[in-house]
Amino acid sequence: MPLPRRTKGFAQVTPNLGAHVPREVLLALLEEGEARVTGTSFSGLELSDVSTGGAAFENVAFHGCAFERVDFSRGTLTDVLFSGCRFVGCSFARSWLNRVDFRSCSAPGLSFSKSRLTGVLVEDGQFGYADLAEATANRLRVVSTGLAEANVFSARLSHVELDRCDLSRATVARTSLSGIDLSTCDISGIRVSSDVRELRGALVSASQAAGLARLLGIVVKEDEWL
Repeated sequence: MPLPRRTKGFAQVTPNLGAHVPREVLLALLEEGEARVTGTSFSGLELSDVSTGGAAFENVAFHGCAFERVDFSRGTLTDVLFSGCRFVGCSFARSWLNRVDFRSCSAPGLSFSKSRLTGVLVEDGQFGYADLAEATANRLRVVSTGLAEANVFSARLSHVELDRCDLSRATVARTSLSGIDLSTCDISGIRVSSDVRELRGALVSASQAAGLARLLGIVVKEDEWL
């Protein structure tokens, strides 16, 4: 039986990248503030109650790492891969994520508030309650990922792909979904403005359209067969 095909990502990380920065050296760099971490991989790294101090990460891979209350905010990440990582109480607020892949990661409540995402893949993840309020995303690809009750308030989205995602009860008020294909996603209970303007131009399935009609007070009558 063939293996499932991996979704094409954006991160251009050097293949078989070695581990060149020990944990102790990484922590020392971060303590200095505005550190630059480049050309290295981390496997099984565990960090808690750490601030990266606006650090820049470039050509870095994290495999099976655990981050608890780690503050990545105001940082820059370019060509970075997170694979099988866990985030608890972490934040990428006000950061720039440029060609970054999150594969099979668990990150409930992860914050990207007011961040800039240019070329970001999220695949096979759990990102429920994620915060993308006032974020700007250009070339965002999200596949088979839980985003239930995510906050996407007042975000600017361009070239966004959503495939088989759970967007139930997500808040998208003041965020245009025009041109975005939602037909394979769960959008039950999605929270929009009273005039549903956020959904204008979005692509939905027939069954989804019937559900969304209720937001406008429209009752879809089923055909009666004699």
